[in-house]
Amino acid sequence: MTRRFVPALLLWLAFVGTCIAVAGQTRFTTDLSAFLPEAPSEEQRVLVEQLRDGVVSRLLLVGIEGGDAGQRAQLSRGLARQLRTDAAFGMVANGEPVHRERDQALLFTHRYLLSPAIGAERFTTAGLRQAIGESVDLLASPLGMLTKALLPRDPTGELMQLLERLDGGARPATRDGVWASRDGRRALLLAQTRASGSDLDRQQAAISTLHSAFAEEAAKLPAGANLKLLISGAPAFAVDSRATIESEVTRLALVSTAIIVALLLFIYRSPTALVLGLLPVVSGALAGVAAVSLGFGMVHGVTLGFGTTLIGEAVDYAIYLFVQSGTRDGRDTFWPTIRLGVLTSICGFGALMFSGFPGLAQLGLYSIAGLVVAALTTRFILPHLLPARFAIRDVTPLGMQLRGLLAAAGKLRWLLIALAFAAGGVVYAQRDRLWNHELSALSPVPPAAQALDLALRTDVGAPDVRYMVVVRAADPEAALQAAEAASGRLQPLVESGAIGGFESPSFYLPSRARQLERKAALPDAAELRARLPEATRGLPLPAARLEPFVEDVAAARERAPLTRADLDGTSFAIAVDSLLMRQGERWTALLPLRAPTTGAHPGEIDTAAVRHALEGAPGSDTLFIDMKGESDRLYAGYFREALLLSLAGVLGIVALLGATLRSARRVVRVLLPLAASVLVVVAGLLLAGVALTILHLVGLLLIVAVGSNYALFFDGKGDGSAPPPGTLASMLFANLTTVAGFGVLAFSSVPVLQAIGGTVGPGALLALLFAAALARPSCPAAGAPER
Repeated sequence: MTRRFVPALLLWLAFVGTCIAVAGQTRFTTDLSAFLPEAPSEEQRVLVEQLRDGVVSRLLLVGIEGGDAGQRAQLSRGLARQLRTDAAFGMVANGEPVHRERDQALLFTHRYLLSPAIGAERFTTAGLRQAIGESVDLLASPLGMLTKALLPRDPTGELMQLLERLDGGARPATRDGVWASRDGRRALLLAQTRASGSDLDRQQAAISTLHSAFAEEAAKLPAGANLKLLISGAPAFAVDSRATIESEVTRLALVSTAIIVALLLFIYRSPTALVLGLLPVVSGALAGVAAVSLGFGMVHGVTLGFGTTLIGEAVDYAIYLFVQSGTRDGRDTFWPTIRLGVLTSICGFGALMFSGFPGLAQLGLYSIAGLVVAALTTRFILPHLLPARFAIRDVTPLGMQLRGLLAAAGKLRWLLIALAFAAGGVVYAQRDRLWNHELSALSPVPPAAQALDLALRTDVGAPDVRYMVVVRAADPEAALQAAEAASGRLQPLVESGAIGGFESPSFYLPSRARQLERKAALPDAAELRARLPEATRGLPLPAARLEPFVEDVAAARERAPLTRADLDGTSFAIAVDSLLMRQGERWTALLPLRAPTTGAHPGEIDTAAVRHALEGAPGSDTLFIDMKGESDRLYAGYFREALLLSLAGVLGIVALLGATLRSARRVVRVLLPLAASVLVVVAGLLLAGVALTILHLVGLLLIVAVGSNYALFFDGKGDGSAPPPGTLASMLFANLTTVAGFGVLAFSSVPVLQAIGGTVGPGALLALLFAAALARPSCPAAGAPER
């Protein structure tokens, strides 16, 4: 180390220290809203809010298999009892009538404020006569026993109206007093966590509590019951996916690190070189975190993961330095090529910075900052940190052998060109299925888990929240009023069969305004008594028996409107809290829609009819959202923009190479291997039945970034001379580490990792092969004189 280097070293140390300080203060997040467009639509914002904190994101579906029906029911009751006393769960339901008495008492007491039938016409003489006549008719039905006892107090049948509406959804079968699957082989239970869907630590703790409670209750049963717990739902998917990804990343990282370390030790024969070679990568990663933190105020976990993968290209810089600077031909002559390679990478990733999606822009900034700092560290810091007499093994003999192979590769030129054309033909022939625009393509949830979720969801009748109407307002009262307005437009669709039904928080807690309207429709006692004789004339229910009815109506006129606090201790409180929630400064009411089970299109919702019905609904914040369609549209927009920006990046690379090389022929010679390798990789994926996702696109960008170094080294000075032996050896070593590092990911069961690994691993190898074969028409064999 020389004195002239000391200022540069201090500057680098200060920079790294600053980056560490910034990284220490950085807020890392997994909030999905970071991947919303800068100007998201209301539908997209609602989608993310539901994924983060919606009903579905907190609902666990539980199944109990094995044993006999009695054992499953006993375990279900014990499990539900334990979970109901645990603060981690806000709602637990298994069919037991734990709230039935309170529910029925509340409905009966407040029936005149809750019943949708209450209006001015209901208590006219004609209205009373019609309602009482219908109740009398019910006496001959299976419900007669229930309605007969209620007739003196509820002759207009308001309680039956409420029960009929609240029982509109699909209900699971019941065995031994608890919910069961249709075939009776599985007990069912629903549990809603208090933790939001984005709080995976608390979700994991709740699931662990569920497992512990199951084990404790199962231990109370006779030996040999052999009961099995099944858990599904969004929280289980999220927790399992995180565990799977962490496990896969750890396992694959250990395998790839072991391979790369073994390769580098084999190449360097120097532990010192191995450690020093990591400095550019670490410096680049810290710079990437600091840049994104300063630019965006936080760093998303996805950006950190993919960004660190992308600047894995920086490992190559140290290999080029250690191998080429130690050779007679390579000392300091390779930096112009590396500089141009870094600039091409900046063009590729820099285009992402112009994305309207902060997630993509973060990825672009992270990659650029990381690559630039890694390259500068390799160029200006690393050489001065090398100890005196630093040396790695002499790779010149290997380089000479590679020269011989290079000559042989030239003979494969036309074969590889034919392969590239064939790949282009495959891509063109299958252009209609080239891209996968569905977000589900990235799902790490295995098919077996998805099948179990569908089976449990069908058996338990859990709401399908793919379609929902969402209303937003400044306060709960306004949200409930908007929900009532939307309900009024949806009810005709239920009657026409366009939808099977819907839920609304206003079913359980009408707005104060609606309750006051209903109270105002109730006549006073004297007026009601005066109307009843005429209303009951000719009916088998004399007015004299309806004095309890008169007293209840009079009491209802004096009763204060129902509030959310009045619902405590009933199942209606859970329903209201799930469907009416505060999000930020506004309140949101959810109205999930159910598909019809009969009619012309069973199982399908007529979305056009729903949109038409909601047109002109009061308030501009009434939205009809297809959750799956919206998530696919959001991903498609994200993907489309990434594709356009990548193409812009490619144009930038062409312009950069044109300005630097000043030769169209050389530009073509550099770009041709990259284009050919990308085409062959894409064709291979298509032939394997894989449609490309945004992760494959990122992988293709990385092929261009890594492969551009190979092509530029083979192009050299453009004079047709072959790369020196040291350069050939360093390219081989860099390629082997890249293929090993990314190729291992291709064997992952996680689609995210598999896509990156399956694209970059073979792509990097092909890029080197095409660059070697297409770079120049001929190359001297090993030992032969150079031209």
